[in-house]
Amino acid sequence: MADCTQCEKHLSHDEIAVYRRLIYRDASEYMCKACLAKYLGVPEEVIDARIAYFKKIGCTLF
Repeated sequence: MADCTQCEKHLSHDEIAVYRRLIYRDASEYMCKACLAKYLGVPEEVIDARIAYFKKIGCTLF
């Protein structure tokens, strides 16, 4: 697995998938939920909600 480019935290599959879905599908570097939320200016709960939504609609990245 990959590490966050900002804080070097080990990333989960969901964190990689949500980054690829929200930011750049062909990304090779990623951010964890906390850093991504800070980058986007939203609470982490918004990222969690997006993960749940993408899973619910059957997004193949998750």
